[in-house]
Amino acid sequence: MATPAVHAEVVPEGNKVRLLAKGFDFLEGPVWSPRHGSLIFSDIPADRMYAWCLGTGLRVFREPSHQANGNTLDPEGRLLTCEHGTRRVTRTEADGGMVVLAERYAGRRLNSPNDITAQHDGTVWFTDPPYGIRPEEQEQPKCYVFRLTADGRLTAVADDFIKPNGICFSPDEKTLYVSDTANERHHIRRFRVRSDGSLAGGELFVTISPGKSDGFRTDVAGRVITSAGEGIWILSPAGELLGTIPVPEVPSNCAFGGTAGQTLFITARTGLYAVDLATSSGGMA
Repeated sequence: MATPAVHAEVVPEGNKVRLLAKGFDFLEGPVWSPRHGSLIFSDIPADRMYAWCLGTGLRVFREPSHQANGNTLDPEGRLLTCEHGTRRVTRTEADGGMVVLAERYAGRRLNSPNDITAQHDGTVWFTDPPYGIRPEEQEQPKCYVFRLTADGRLTAVADDFIKPNGICFSPDEKTLYVSDTANERHHIRRFRVRSDGSLAGGELFVTISPGKSDGFRTDVAGRVITSAGEGIWILSPAGELLGTIPVPEVPSNCAFGGTAGQTLFITARTGLYAVDLATSSGGMA
């Protein structure tokens, strides 16, 4: 396996990327669930979600998953999921029941909700590109970034993306990062979050090359840890590349978890990987 090429402040010397499971079709949406004691993630083409637990390994978490993609947790630890197949966002209750949180905007079906994050006040944010539908199926005039408040109000907060994808907050939740994975963009943008929940700014944070910033997280120091073509990029809050973590195959996303919260789980095309870091998550999930 590959040895990370980044300073010890992030990856302790000698820590290596390890393969946890393989043989998948296309993995996405990793999130560590303390309630389940597991990493939960999606295999989109296989229409299946998995849970990986230290000691017991892999098990099927949900099948069918409705082509689930991104996952996160709300403040109560409930699983929030973007589903391509049903074009909706759902919440899994403590008893295993499911609640639909969003499936229409302005009377039209959503495109295919992709990635998702939540704030400590319960507000949910998600991206809605057209990856999971055919062109003739798209009902929304644009590919929005959405904000869903705890009382169920759905608002389009950004409309100038071609294919909005990864999304996450800075540790203080005052900055929102959103990637655009359209072929002509390949970048992450940075927004200021106003007190009323609207966004300001939207300037370029970083361009990813080679590869795309499909999914990412922030750590406690505000660094952005993102998928890229050759592995994981670690970026300073100013967008400076601090180093990389090579991964044997192109990663799609990553998430902090594990017993101490310092394991970075990495979903790639066909494999699930992990590396132990010297830092932990700066957000809810």
